[in-house]
Parts: sequence; structure tokens; C-alpha cells
Amino acid sequence: MSPARSVYRFNSAIVREPSRSVVDGLRAEERGSPTYEAVKAEHDAYIAVLRDAGVEVTILPALESFPDSIFVEDPALVFTEGAILLHPGAASRSGEAAEIAPTLRDMFETVLDLPAGFADGGDILATPKGVMIGLSARTDRAGAEALIGCLDRLGHKAELVATPEGVLHFKTACSLLDDETVLSTARLARSGVFKDYKQIIIPEGEEPAANALRINDILMVPSTYPRSLELLDKHGYKIIPVATTQIEMIDAGLSCMSLRWYRDDK
Repeated sequence: MSPARSVYRFNSAIVREPSRSVVDGLRAEERGSPTYEAVKAEHDAYIAVLRDAGVEVTILPALESFPDSIFVEDPALVFTEGAILLHPGAASRSGEAAEIAPTLRDMFETVLDLPAGFADGGDILATPKGVMIGLSARTDRAGAEALIGCLDRLGHKAELVATPEGVLHFKTACSLLDDETVLSTARLARSGVFKDYKQIIIPEGEEPAANALRINDILMVPSTYPRSLELLDKHGYKIIPVATTQIEMIDAGLSCMSLRWYRDDK
């Protein structure tokens, strides 16, 4: 795989401004409520890191009717070869794919629709060896199997894996660090899903740091997990700490806030 096509090499991204309704975003447990102003500050800082990493960012307007719509990764997948409109598994998010569809159709020659079931982008991890689709409360088997067919049409092989019970999304518990290495919680690593990869295990008690985000030569890591930051620094990654305290209150992490791809015509 050429450097330009590596799964963490990006020059384009789509984000969506947070709505004021973001304070009502979905959450599995009560960990306090974010404020709109603080979420927007985290989002603005996130965009700045993407741009500093060499990514051209398209910013879509806020959608007040969809509190979780800042998390654009869930209603769609994007690759150099095309995009896939998904069906998020939460009822309150069922209209988000239709909202982002016009933008994707403007930017991609090929845009596919998931033909059956439910699938969230947060359950989908692209690696150099293929795409992992985590079955979860938000991604069912029908959606995952339909997604395998869509991915095949774009030239990507995929496999079904299990998201640990009680974990919202597969990528809540893992992220890709480089072509050979994944960052994982100990619980997910014990499942054996990453047996073909080098693994770096998140320190106990800092599990949300597993949702890091590799962008070109930098690694975005949640800023409030010092042992994880130190561990990744010792492994030689160029770390950019990014605040996520507000979005974590509504069950989100770094990967959730953007759709990222390498655009050949740039």
C-alpha cells in the first residue's frame, strides 16, 4: 500500500458544527451534562488539529433536530473509492444519513446505500488488512452483512467481529496506530480479535483513551489520560493531546467527530 493510500493518510474530512441541542445527546449512563459552549470549544480545537495535520476540512451546518449529529462518523463511511450511507442503530439518529447524503453525492462519484439492517460508523475500523465491523447494540448482523457487500463493491474486504458487551461501539475500545499496531483496551484484546497485529494496551482505568485517532504523522489522544499519553509517547508516536471531557459525557470520542479520506484529485 502506497503512503498516500495508507488507511491513516488523509487530506480531506467532513465535520458538522454542534447544535445547541447537543446537550441532549444520547448517553448510556449519566456522567454530567456538557454545555454547548464547551462542546463547541472542543470541536473547534479538533478542527484546528485536523487542519494542522494537512487535512482540508468541510464544515457542515448544525442540525438542531439531531442532537448527536456532530458525530458524523456514524451515519456514513468514506473511502477514496466512494462513500456508503449507513443506518444508525439509535432511533433518534435515523434521519442523519439523509441529511449528509447531498454533501457526499457532491463529493463522491460513487455513493452506496446500506440495503438492510443497522450499522454505525463507530463500529467500523479500517486497517491495512481489511475492514473490521463490530457487532453491537447499534450495528446488527443484518446491517453488518449488508455492509460487507457494499464494501466489496468499493474494493474493500471486511470481517465481522464482536464489540464487548456494554461497550457502545467497537472503536470505543480500540484504534489503529500504524500499519501494524492497534491500541486496545485489555478487555477487547483478550478476545483475540487483534491476534494478527502488534498491540498496545491501555492502562486500567483509562479505557476511553483507546479511541485515539491517527491522522497522517500525528496521533490525536484524549488529553485527560496521563498514563496513556506517556505510554504512547514512549512508543515514539507524535502525540497531540485533545480535550474530550465534554463529548465523553455523551458517549463520544475523537474518531466520532469527522469523516476522513484521501482524495486523489487534490
